[in-house]
Amino acid sequence: MQNKPTPEILKDWNDNPKYWRCFGFIYFNKEDKRIFPPKKEGTGFGWTTNFANMLSVLALIAIMTLIYLIVNYIRHH
Repeated sequence: MQNKPTPEILKDWNDNPKYWRCFGFIYFNKEDKRIFPPKKEGTGFGWTTNFANMLSVLALIAIMTLIYLIVNYIRHH
């Protein structure tokens, strides 16, 4: 059974630069099992992809594919 991270752990994941790559834009944390964790504080509202979580990456690909298919459908009809 997986324990829910404490608020302190969540704050560390958000604030610790070791989890943010490419000048702080790419979130990569193997311990974080959330599919879409919130963006780093100070970079705006919303969520990001945890590139260390394969389910998160697959969800991002699925969303992008769906958007692509919808746009192409609209353009051709």
